[in-house]
Amino acid sequence: MATRATDAGTNQSVERAVSVLRALDSGRPELRVSDVAELTGLGSSTTSRLLSTLERLDMVERDPVSNLYRLSLGLLPLAATATNRHPVHRAARMVLQGLATRTGLGANVAVRRGGELMFLCNFEGTRAPKSYTQAGHTAPLHATSIGKCLLTGLAPEERRRLLGDPLDAHTEYTTTSHDLLDAEIDTVRRTGYAVEAEERALGRASLAAPVRDASGDIVAAISLWGPTSVLGDRSDAEQQRLALVREVIEAADAISQALGAL
Repeated sequence: MATRATDAGTNQSVERAVSVLRALDSGRPELRVSDVAELTGLGSSTTSRLLSTLERLDMVERDPVSNLYRLSLGLLPLAATATNRHPVHRAARMVLQGLATRTGLGANVAVRRGGELMFLCNFEGTRAPKSYTQAGHTAPLHATSIGKCLLTGLAPEERRRLLGDPLDAHTEYTTTSHDLLDAEIDTVRRTGYAVEAEERALGRASLAAPVRDASGDIVAAISLWGPTSVLGDRSDAEQQRLALVREVIEAADAISQALGAL
């Protein structure tokens, strides 16, 4: 029997299977069938059938003792291929590795996916040994320097529609006003880089620069992140931060040139 499509050109069974996979990526390492059903809004029997099918396809695996489900390593080759074939990842990987080695700070590259950013790769540094980001992880656009760079390509009204109002607070220092965010993005456009201190996590700061393609559009951004003692706004760290700003802008320019930007 043909599967009913919810919209022209879509297939309901595929949509449901993808929703199950995304539920298993919701933050908890393992889930019961009932947990997946609740997260997806599907019935328990439908959820159970989908999980069984995905298990046979090596997309999910079931713990034989607890009967809890988790994502399978069978997804890893697909994810690795998608990442490694992405033009931004190919252009940025070696540049970021060198940036992290020279500065001792963490180095990231990310692209915008709807109202969030998605990291494509991350390198740790000696002064930022604990990474809080991994390839495929998402983060808020308004509370990160890398996200603010990605937002500079959008008009204010488009940013409001995309991010909603008010903006979510992640710490007491997060920018939650669109008017303040607009002013910050104007500064990014003027200076060519963005800074953020403790907006997403206390004790951490970052600075970022946009990456452009051959058409001149912002298609990605890179960032350096580390402790506020290095990247914060303390006066005794100002000279060090200015040197790091030059590093990240030069790295972003190198990636842009690899993507065909003039």
